[in-house]
Amino acid sequence: MLNYRQLQYFWTVARAGSIVRASEQLNLTAQTISGQISLLEQSMGTDLFRKVGRQLELTEAGRRALPYAEQIFQLGHELETLLRAQPGQQPVAFRVGVADVVPKSIVYRLLAPTLEQDEPLRISCREDKLERLLADLAIQRLDLVISDSPMPSHLDVKGVSRKLGECGISFFATADLAARHPGPFPYCLHNAPLLIPGPETMVRSRLLRWLGDLQISARIVGEFDDSALMQAFGQSGSGVFIAPSVIAEEVCRQLGVELIGQTEAVSEAFFAISVERKVSHPGVRAITEGARRDLFSAS
Repeated sequence: MLNYRQLQYFWTVARAGSIVRASEQLNLTAQTISGQISLLEQSMGTDLFRKVGRQLELTEAGRRALPYAEQIFQLGHELETLLRAQPGQQPVAFRVGVADVVPKSIVYRLLAPTLEQDEPLRISCREDKLERLLADLAIQRLDLVISDSPMPSHLDVKGVSRKLGECGISFFATADLAARHPGPFPYCLHNAPLLIPGPETMVRSRLLRWLGDLQISARIVGEFDDSALMQAFGQSGSGVFIAPSVIAEEVCRQLGVELIGQTEAVSEAFFAISVERKVSHPGVRAITEGARRDLFSAS
């Protein structure tokens, strides 16, 4: 069985950078800490540190173990705080994973209602690829995942996908770029430089199929999994870019770009994915109700 005291010594040394500094923080002798870490390494059957000159460095096993130790002691601190707090004083933790293809403005507007709850929530957000987020959802490291697609059918994860809403897409460009490609929308896109979402997004194939059906040959000059990076290139004038129509006004205002057209023929949808026992979480309810009431009410 894992000895958590020994794990704490490993964690402290890894964070402090040396046994000497860790011994000062723990008020223990360096020999005690070194001996306990050696016992931990023996029980695990692998070295966690290696000496490089006079310094200690984490081994590959140590690097893999450190995030788990971080989480164990963070949860321990949260548990201690929870048990010491008076009823109603401690915010409910709400751990949200966000697929990196989801626009940041959409994420903010989806999460905003959680900050207005009578029951206080403490939000923790992490952005990553969808499959990695779903793996953490399955082992309950996350309460919710926000994505542009429902739970993939090939994953063996018992979860619930709730569609938050769906809307068309809008096209944006700087004033200078828009002036160089005049004409009625969408045919003004012909031969225009175009920035598109990456292959992991759901909207990409719909967009390309729509352009093909209209026989519009845009020049694809960039592909982006991260919507914020695509917008940064668009703001610089590198190409025409897209965003969900529900945030069109916000995109124009924040980036100083022009709306050159919109279509409902290509749509983006957004989903809240949670494990079955987490559906009743107050944060999940707030996001679901807020999205349907405010963000996607007119779409």
